Amino acid sequence: MEKKETKMQIPKITLDDLFTTQEQRDDNKLEKVVDVRIDDILDFPNHPFKVVDNEEMQEMKKSIEESGVIIPALVRPTKDGKYEMISGHRRKFASQLAMKETMPCIIRDLSDDEATIIMVDSNMQREEILPSEKAYSYKMKLEALSHQGKRVDLTSDQVGEKLTSVELVSKNSPDSKSQIQRYIRLTNLIPEIMEKVDNKEIAFLPAVEISYLTEDEQYFLLDCMEYNDATPSHAQAIILKKLSQDGKLDEDKIDDILSQEKPNQIPKMKFNEERIKSVLPKNVEKDNIEDFVVKAIEYYAKHLRQKEMGAR
Repeated sequence: MEKKETKMQIPKITLDDLFTTQEQRDDNKLEKVVDVRIDDILDFPNHPFKVVDNEEMQEMKKSIEESGVIIPALVRPTKDGKYEMISGHRRKFASQLAMKETMPCIIRDLSDDEATIIMVDSNMQREEILPSEKAYSYKMKLEALSHQGKRVDLTSDQVGEKLTSVELVSKNSPDSKSQIQRYIRLTNLIPEIMEKVDNKEIAFLPAVEISYLTEDEQYFLLDCMEYNDATPSHAQAIILKKLSQDGKLDEDKIDDILSQEKPNQIPKMKFNEERIKSVLPKNVEKDNIEDFVVKAIEYYAKHLRQKEMGAR
């Protein structure tokens, strides 16, 4: 019987195999911490988390001046040879305040969706997060998961149906699936009302209901809030939403609802602005109107007291 020769597969040896040790080859596969020029690091597009120069930032600046950046930032390379920040915007800003030219970074190749998910997850570890930051970051992550083939519904009701993508987002966040949907609703608010939510002038649940109003209706509401010096309660916001959905909401109805007295509300004085302006001297500037009116009242009250004493 004729014997068949079997050829052995000889592994291909590269120059790298000849001139490096196994330990060095393993080490080359690990991510390295590299000092990257800060001027070469671009901010993440539409980064939803605010970087503010506050007391905490000044403490971070001082720490970096003394010890440098302890935890490296995460960046990804761009096509033009620069880098895009994924995690570390606050460290970058503090480093700039500390007059540093470079900062330690881990460079990682990431797709847009991978970068978005990591950016959101890493920033969600912060102690204090504004409602607007949560709203836009949750929406960005949900859209990134959607691009990866997950089922998503950004227009679902507050309580909503069972959604795969929202459940995935909630796994790595302190908020439930329904709460995440509520936060995403806030992205429908106009910027001026969103700012009031961040400043705690408008409570979270009323803000969710207000997000169902059209843009024009929200601007009407904003004007009425400023005129009445009041914000809608949750019950009032629900009424506003229902009227809007029925196509019956206008500026007069918004004003009527906001002017209603709420429980435990301290009554507020209202004045006709045009009537006051009509009796003011023309040289009184707008910023000085309040002081002028107060002084005029004080002067008039003093005159009444003197008149009363003279009559005795």
